[in-house]
Amino acid sequence: MRNLLNFLAKYNHWFVLLLLEVISMVLLFQYNSYQGSVWFTSANYVSGSLLAWKAEVESFFSMAKVNQDLMQRNLYLEQQMNDLAAKLTEATKDSTWMRKAQSESLKHYNLIPAKVVSNRLNSPDNLITIDKGTADGVDRDMGVVCGTGVVGIVYLAATHYSVVIPVLNSRSNISCQIRGRSYFGYLNWTGGDNKLAFVDDVPRHAHFKLYEWVETSGYSSVFPPGISVGKILHVYNSPDGLSYRLQVELATDFSRLRDVCVIDNKPMQERLDVLRAAQDSLKIEEVR
Repeated sequence: MRNLLNFLAKYNHWFVLLLLEVISMVLLFQYNSYQGSVWFTSANYVSGSLLAWKAEVESFFSMAKVNQDLMQRNLYLEQQMNDLAAKLTEATKDSTWMRKAQSESLKHYNLIPAKVVSNRLNSPDNLITIDKGTADGVDRDMGVVCGTGVVGIVYLAATHYSVVIPVLNSRSNISCQIRGRSYFGYLNWTGGDNKLAFVDDVPRHAHFKLYEWVETSGYSSVFPPGISVGKILHVYNSPDGLSYRLQVELATDFSRLRDVCVIDNKPMQERLDVLRAAQDSLKIEEVR
């Protein structure tokens, strides 16, 4: 305390000068219109500059969130474009137009946008790494899609990154159906061309045509129904002759894959839980 008092006593004239300067400035700008207008304009400029600088800083640090929103909007726009192209194809019978995409299928689900940071295509067991993990809401067994179709299923989720088993993996097995015909099968990839895969176990009584589209069936908690898989190129008999095997050209170009979205499968899981509960209750009633 004594040191503080000594400091104030030693430099008291500077504090008196500062106080008098403040008082004089207040009197000058308050009671003189010209000086007051000059100060007001300068203050506005300084304040505006500071606010502009603050806005630029906040904008810079929010770029990641803006990019995520733009990625998700681009996905929806691409789906809508494909939808319009498919309607035009149906009206004009022009098969060169793009097929209908999954806009209606995904609009009720929460999509988590992500970027591909690693994509291996030269192995029977290819894996994809994306830059989103559990901290972003991604969890194991969630479906992954892009603007044109199915990509794969989350196999392992860490805090900030996740590993995806894509369609181009020998362990991938996704339930599919022929669009508009409700004949079911399972999508498999046997290696080789990364643009081709097979749909197995399609029943022999199924009626369809070449170049019709295959889509997800929705009979799992991973993908909702209606996500594009690919179009039928060839039809083969299964080895046992009891079903068809369809060769499909995949809708997703894995060699150019950059932006994807992870489907939050909580709504699908809840729906399946309700169905299982209903089935269990029916079984209990039958026993009684």
